[in-house]
Amino acid sequence: MSQKTTKRMESTASGVAGAETPGEAAGPPPARLTAAAAVAGLEGAAIAAWGVTMFFGGGSDVLPGLLVLALAALPLLAAYGLRRARRWSRGPALIVQLVALPIAWNLLRSDGAGLVTAGAVLGVLALAGLVLLVHPATTDALGINRTAA
Repeated sequence: MSQKTTKRMESTASGVAGAETPGEAAGPPPARLTAAAAVAGLEGAAIAAWGVTMFFGGGSDVLPGLLVLALAALPLLAAYGLRRARRWSRGPALIVQLVALPIAWNLLRSDGAGLVTAGAVLGVLALAGLVLLVHPATTDALGINRTAA
């Protein structure tokens, strides 16, 4: 095998390994990535709490409660992946933030003061999560190439 082929194989192998765990070799993830994981985790925990409340609330809310608990898995898995600097986790985290914005808007337009407050908190979290997820430090930590082709 030629020296050129060996170098190419080594760079390909290291590129594949680096794509899965870019943050582990460089030490702890940057603060923005940790903050994005915290936002996704907080949203996932809130969704899970809502699902548990529905499930154990009695009545006909058992199946919807199970559905909400299943939906809580998306932001929780995204938070897990972001905390470990996994490249795949950015997509689900972005989806959660984008879905949260219209929900926050509807809550802000509701009649109850508690719902308006919940909408404001959700809106701020979703906007903060979006900003954190598209920040260059986050994309660099996740190994996402930002250069135009």
